[in-house]
Amino acid sequence: MAQIGPASFHRESRIKLLVQRFVILALLCSSAVAAAQQQAAPPIQVYGGYSSLTNSFNGVPGSQKGLSGMSAGIAGPPWRHLRFKLDFSEYRGTNLGNPQHSLFFMGGAQYERMFHRERFFAEALLGEGTLNGNWFIADTTGYAHAHTGMTASLAEFLGGGIDTPVSHHFAIRVEGGVQHSDFVPIHPEPVDTPYHLAGIPNYFPRFTVGMVWLPRLGSAGSALRPAPAPSAKTPVDSEIVFEGMQSFGHLYILASPGSSWFTSGAIEYDRHSWGRFAGARLDYSADFMPLIILTQPSKTDEWGNPARGSSAHESFPGVGISPIGVRLLWRDGKRVKPYLISKLGLTGYTQKAFSQFGSYEEFCGQVNVGMQIKLTDRWDFRAGFQYFHQSNGFVVPSDPGLDAMTYRGGLSYHLGKARPAH
Repeated sequence: MAQIGPASFHRESRIKLLVQRFVILALLCSSAVAAAQQQAAPPIQVYGGYSSLTNSFNGVPGSQKGLSGMSAGIAGPPWRHLRFKLDFSEYRGTNLGNPQHSLFFMGGAQYERMFHRERFFAEALLGEGTLNGNWFIADTTGYAHAHTGMTASLAEFLGGGIDTPVSHHFAIRVEGGVQHSDFVPIHPEPVDTPYHLAGIPNYFPRFTVGMVWLPRLGSAGSALRPAPAPSAKTPVDSEIVFEGMQSFGHLYILASPGSSWFTSGAIEYDRHSWGRFAGARLDYSADFMPLIILTQPSKTDEWGNPARGSSAHESFPGVGISPIGVRLLWRDGKRVKPYLISKLGLTGYTQKAFSQFGSYEEFCGQVNVGMQIKLTDRWDFRAGFQYFHQSNGFVVPSDPGLDAMTYRGGLSYHLGKARPAH
């Protein structure tokens, strides 16, 4: 498969790269702060520190040199000792004269328990890794049939660690585990196909030492009016929504138009968490998409457009999760309730999404507007339209992405004690 090198990007593409990364980072940070305000204790976790891999990606027997870098991320509020977390890591070095520049974006779960003052945890992460194209060069390794390597791979990490508190808001973290990826060399042109080479490592012991910040963000200084503390007689309003969605059009905001579309189902959870804002009830919102069916051209350029002369399409499954979100719900308790929802998360597919030069995992963001209509004291009907963005944020050199308009429809079930509509 031909590689898309950084030199092939135009200045316009580089500006898009910077803007995309800034927007994604800003949205993640602001949404994480909002998520933290949902409950003051226990807090979210923001961590960072020094990290190392015990081998290079071209670390064939006889030349196995470790890589140094950093790891950082955020873990949300716990539910039954379980947290959802996002993890970013970067490693750099040189081995056999070849530069090793890697980035990993992963998400998953962290299970933790306290023992005296220490917090012990285990974690499982899944995501995407990207690597510079010249990490494996034939001239310096003696392998005559390899001149470059794959720049994208699925990545997994299994591990655990311990947090030792040093104050009310900070702790020292030591963690370790095994990280897996599958970067392989590529035959030279005209074949340009990946192949597995004996001796190329796939499993990397990973160690990290750093600090954990435990912010406790309450209502003080907040522009949002805090919700009154719930009592046993007045449970917090919450609901589960079962929805289906179908994309029907393309936009050009953060991604190229492309020629892909998708169908999905979603299970959404909404909980009244922050009082009121702009005349609406302000809720925490998250959803899980257990099945996404993505349809895209079988052969594309680096931006996801169909290759010249090709009209064939292929479909394959994926999953998605958006754990960071808010909902504004107007006319709470009435029969007709308008809403506005914004969420951030990740999607993952069994093949590279939107282009054969893309990645397996994508950042996603959505803005959803619509109406909920009361059917019974327990059930509402929901229908709306949604802007749904997916892209990899240039974790690999090609970022085709998708800006899709979708329609959503489903049923909402109110948890707790039902309230009759006014």
